[in-house]
Order: sequence, then structure tokens, then C-alpha cells
Amino acid sequence: MVAVGGSIGTGLLLGSAAAIKIAGPAVILSFVAAAFIAWTVTMAMGELASAHPAAGAFGVYGDLYLNPWAGFMARASYWSALSISIGAEMVASATYMTFWFPSVPAWVWVVIFAAFLLLINLRTVGEYGRFEFWFSMIKVAAIAAFIVVGATLLFTRRVVPQYTAHGGFFPNGYWSPLIAMTFAAYSFGGVEMVAITSGESRSVKEIPRAVKLTVLILTLVYLGAIAVLVGVMPWNQAGVSESPFVTVLRTVGIPAASHIMNFVVLSAALSGSNGSLYSASRMLFSLARMGWAPARIGQLNLAGSPRLALLISSFGILVALVLEKWVPGNAFVYILSGAFTGLMIPWLVSLAAHIRFRKQLSPTQLAALPMHSPLGTWGSVVGSLLVTAAIFQTWYSSHVGFVSGVVYLSALSAAYFVLRRIPKSRLS
Repeated sequence: MVAVGGSIGTGLLLGSAAAIKIAGPAVILSFVAAAFIAWTVTMAMGELASAHPAAGAFGVYGDLYLNPWAGFMARASYWSALSISIGAEMVASATYMTFWFPSVPAWVWVVIFAAFLLLINLRTVGEYGRFEFWFSMIKVAAIAAFIVVGATLLFTRRVVPQYTAHGGFFPNGYWSPLIAMTFAAYSFGGVEMVAITSGESRSVKEIPRAVKLTVLILTLVYLGAIAVLVGVMPWNQAGVSESPFVTVLRTVGIPAASHIMNFVVLSAALSGSNGSLYSASRMLFSLARMGWAPARIGQLNLAGSPRLALLISSFGILVALVLEKWVPGNAFVYILSGAFTGLMIPWLVSLAAHIRFRKQLSPTQLAALPMHSPLGTWGSVVGSLLVTAAIFQTWYSSHVGFVSGVVYLSALSAAYFVLRRIPKSRLS
């Protein structure tokens, strides 16, 4: 549920509006492709996590099966991108609150929610897990209900299906679903948390079940929700001033439903930022434990939480405050574009590590694994090609994505070579 909660956030509930504006009803194809990519990544990570459960997850896989640079890049890029994406969740939360309190400045809500989430994450991992479980359950149940209501409206013809209205299924061209892939793939960002949480799981036997349920729940929820959205709501009405889920329920005139759905998407955004803060702090903790950051960051408080790593990882909240001040209308899209490359690098590292992992296993060792990927080595090969294509497509279609991607790779690579020359004793 931590992985599900980390995935079902603003990428679907707010970012889907931007994707719909780009591709129209054909955005369904964008999410089908993103679901397949996420499936290849999750199966690879699940198999690796069942063999190597660790809080460092894909960073550990990079160290073991590729090289130290890959391990560092996976950890550092994911940590920095995830920390920034916390800002996207904060921006979305503030956006949802304007539905009820339009006169209250957005930064007020960012500060209130940030303090609330930091308090949760400073408690024990068991208490955090119980909180996140119910947080995630609320939005999964609500979105499932939304899908049922929307499907009922479509099948009973109480609303006119919008799949070919306003320019057809491909109103912006046949290539538009590929352009919208950035938002669709970002929506599945969070599936990797199932590998990160494996380090704090009670039993390795729970990992295969968690992996399979995560993929199944996300695929059903995402594809069902998107199919209902573009079926009920004219695609040219999508915007990022409010969640399209709220727009749909308000459009069809269900009494008070828009208020209920706004509460759901608000809880979803807070859950997403909660999960991102958890994962980012564990990744920075892993960097410190491996000697890539000061040893103090790798220490735990009495509740077992990496307090200093947690506080440092919350810098995305400051990013949200700055962007809400200077570019309030585009803050969410800017943060998403900036974080995309950093979130994709761990996927690439995990897929590449899985290919090497599989090649090193004997048939006996493979049979003894707690989890087996039905896709095998070829699934990771295909997944690597698709993730690489998604990254380059994002760079091609977005100046923000290109600049941030190049800066990411250059800055983190430079940091690796600088830190490699510093004796580990200097960081302790």
C-alpha cells in the first residue's frame, strides 16, 4: 500500500489533465504504454528485491551488478528528483484547497501540510505504515467508486460518450499520445517504492505478493480512471486549475460529489507526498551508509526514523513555495518536468542490473528465488529501450525537461567523481 499510495498521487489526479490536453481521448494509449513499462520495471525490481531486500533498493542493485557510478546515480538522482516531486504534491494540495478556500494564499497550505507530514515521518516505521495504509485505502476505494459511477453513466447512456467528440480520438495528431507519455509514465512513478520498503519488511515472502498486487491495482485503477475521464468529460475542458476527477463529478451534477472527490484527491496528494518523503529519506540514508554523504545523515532517532535525512529531503517543500510565488499557474508542470529524468534513472539502472543478475544465475539459483519475473531477461531489455525512448521524447518536447535532464546527469556525475576522491573517513 505504500507503493500504491506513492504512485496514486498528483500524476494521475492532477497531471492527467495536462496529458488529456495534449493527446485528447488518445491519452488512453499513453497510459497503456506507461502501464507496460511499469510492469517490466516492477517485475525486475520485485525479483531483485526478493533476492536483495534493502532500503537502498536499486542503488544496491547498481553496486552489485553494474558499477559504483550506476549505484550512486540511482540513489542520488532518485533522492533529488523525489525530494523535488514532494513540491509537486504540495502544490497540488494547495490547488485542491482553493476549491473550498479561494481567498487563502497557497503558501499557507504548503506550510501547514509540510509540518503535518514531517511529524508523521518522524514516528516509527510501523506507525507510518499504518497511517499510509489507510491513507492509500481511502483513495483506492474512492477512485474505484468513481470508475464504477462513470462506467454506469456511460453504459446507461446518461451521458454522451466523448471518445470521438471534439476532433475525434486523435484530435491533436497520431503522435500526441507519445508526447503525453511524460505525464503517464510519471503517474506510475512510485512503483519502485515496493523495492525500497523491502528493507523494512518483516518477511521476504511478502515481497512477491506486494509486487504483484501493486502492479495489478495500479493498472486497473489508472486505465479504468482514464477511460472514464475521457469518456465523460470533453477533453478540451481539462485543465490544471482543479483535478479532472472533480470536474467530471461537477459536470454530471452529482450532489456534493465534487466536494467528496476534492477531499479524496487532497488525501491522495498528501499520501503521495508522504510516500515520497519516506522514500527520499531512506535513499539519502542509504547514500550516507554507503559513504556518499556525511555519516550523521545515516543515523536513526529513537523511533527508528532517519531524522536528519528526512529533514534534508524535505527541501522540495521550499521549491514549491518559491514556484507558487513566482509561477503559480505553471508550478506543477515545471516541477513534474524537472523531476521526470531523475525518477527514470533508477528504472534504467534496475532494468540493466536485472539483465546482469539473470545472466549470473544458474538454473538452480533461479528456481530458488522467492519471486520469478514472467518476463525474464527480455522483459528488462524491452523495458530499458522504452524508458530510454520516454526520456528522450520528454527532452525533445519540453525545454524544461531537457535542461533539467542534462543538468541532472552532469551535476550528479560531477558529484560522483568529486566524492569518490574524498576519503570515507572525511565524511564520518
